[in-house]
Amino acid sequence: MTKPPAKAAKQKPEVAKRTPPSLKAREDENNRLEIDIDGDFDRISNEVTSKSVALGLIGQIVSLGSWSKRLDEQAANFSIGFLDAMQPKDAAEALLLTQMAATHQAAMMMAQKLNHISTIQQQDAAERAMNKLTRSFTAQMDTLKRYRSKGQQTVRVERVTVEPGAQAVVGNVHHGGRGNNET
Repeated sequence: MTKPPAKAAKQKPEVAKRTPPSLKAREDENNRLEIDIDGDFDRISNEVTSKSVALGLIGQIVSLGSWSKRLDEQAANFSIGFLDAMQPKDAAEALLLTQMAATHQAAMMMAQKLNHISTIQQQDAAERAMNKLTRSFTAQMDTLKRYRSKGQQTVRVERVTVEPGAQAVVGNVHHGGRGNNET
């Protein structure tokens, strides 16, 4: 595997000092999953606030596996890295970001499969699955954006036409409520 180029010089000082979380996973003799966490996992665990939710997310990420492996540390570390980089603000965001990582991983597995298929029928099935997964990822991105914005919307009117004899207010308009002694 090739290593990505180092960018520590361009990173913010607090980011450069931090060691991102990474996972090491193995199965014991009874096929139970053993997971070791290295690095700074605080960015995730502090926001999730529930130890059982954080441990559940880690177990789910490790259990995703990959195309040919039941346990794939590289795939798990990609997912935990994505979760860490997106800086979840609470448990709901952490869950959604974990789903996004899983959806992306599945879409990439379908893309890989699509590149190595020999029949049209298999190609159609893989293409449909990949299309659904990428659309799901886009919907998840939109959901995350709406969740993070807390539903605040700004309506901006670019053009106002005022007929002769009419009046218009142009600028920021704030409506007060009757509870504020305003009419």
